Amino acid sequence: MRPRIGQVLFDFDGVLARYRRERRIAHLAAHAGAGFARVREVLFESGLEARYDAGQVDTGDYLRALGEGIGAPVDETAWLAARLAGTDPDPRALARVAALDPALALGVLTNNGVLMARAIPQAVGSLYPRLEGRVLCSGRLGLRKPDPRVFRRALDRLGWDAASTLFVDDLFVNVQGARKAGLQADSVADARALGRVLKRYGLVHPP
Repeated sequence: MRPRIGQVLFDFDGVLARYRRERRIAHLAAHAGAGFARVREVLFESGLEARYDAGQVDTGDYLRALGEGIGAPVDETAWLAARLAGTDPDPRALARVAALDPALALGVLTNNGVLMARAIPQAVGSLYPRLEGRVLCSGRLGLRKPDPRVFRRALDRLGWDAASTLFVDDLFVNVQGARKAGLQADSVADARALGRVLKRYGLVHPP
């Protein structure tokens, strides 16, 4: 018999929001007066974003390299504006999460650099008080999902027990990593699937 769920850890992109990379790139291109292809190359094809997400480069060096690459300074404000331009919060998913028992501890574990911890509060709006202090980015933890070690580091920071923690992600490979770390975990494709998973784990009760 599985332990009762005492806390839930959500992925962000793909679960609580939809990430539109092309809109983010277009926003940065407009900011810098650069071509779309150039921004894509500097940010993604060069591996800069992946290194930042893995905690291999700090925020200052990351923003400096991005700005030099696209030909215009990029500060934290400009970065956040572009990231939010490429982020569509899922109102149905957020509503399902907000309706969970207030006693249930909630958190986020996302494969993103540390600046994302500033974007998420703006994206989730009124849900943020349920998440405050429990938004964890891979860049801060120094590892990316699906590495089981990143889940263990996240749980250590949160003070949560693995067996009673549910992890929800849109990528099954990340779910597999969480299960290897001892968490209960499931994948979802949309808000409806999220509702089904929450119900399956006994977190949604009839009125």
